[in-house]
Amino acid sequence: MTDRGALQRIADLCVPQTGERIVEVGAGTGALTCALLERGARVTALEIDANLVAALREREDLSGVDIVEADALAFDYEAAVKGERWCAAGNLPYNIATPLIGRWLQAGDPPQRIVAMLQRDVADRLGARPGTPQYGSFSLVVAYAMTVRRAFILPPSAFYPRPKVDSAVVVMDRRPTPAVAVRDPVMLLQVVRGAFAYRRKTLANSLALALGIERTRTQNALAALDVDTEIRAEQLDLGAFAALADFLGE
Repeated sequence: MTDRGALQRIADLCVPQTGERIVEVGAGTGALTCALLERGARVTALEIDANLVAALREREDLSGVDIVEADALAFDYEAAVKGERWCAAGNLPYNIATPLIGRWLQAGDPPQRIVAMLQRDVADRLGARPGTPQYGSFSLVVAYAMTVRRAFILPPSAFYPRPKVDSAVVVMDRRPTPAVAVRDPVMLLQVVRGAFAYRRKTLANSLALALGIERTRTQNALAALDVDTEIRAEQLDLGAFAALADFLGE
């Protein structure tokens, strides 16, 4: 990233007070790493490229940073933060953004805040509402555990080399309690993922196929909840999915 003003804004979002524990994903050339360090953060910087890691470790201005050569998807975050409150931050590549955020949310010691630079279409999915094309299982899984807000948009000119699309900086904060009450969160996750597994099918059909249950059972569950049995998954909100998970889990 070449926009220093944007880097400072991102660092401000990550470090509301001195001493914050930050795990940065994709440190690259250290631009954001420096901005975080300047604000008094305690930074663990992950980078998968060995050459970039070597260059970062040679820099005196980053001597206070724990620079780790690691794959962000395989890294042991719990061992790194040792039970401390922490924030995850970084420019998340398109191909790992969804699985990485999912991994953070399901960790035994999840981040209290995530500040992520994302390709704009991924950011749109995070805060998507029912009935929109972007709405899906990812939207629901995140909404269950986190509040989501878009901080600002970054044009291609903010980066070198320039990408072809806009990026967005998104802030996700962990909720004190989940957004909805549900008897079995694992069942809710299975229902949400199953609901969107076959997007061209009705919700009843998609759930039956994904969960390996009779279609009549999913139809009866929807009818009992006063939901149209021909509805599609993208039309239901999180509360309805929680009720459906409770019913199917009985």
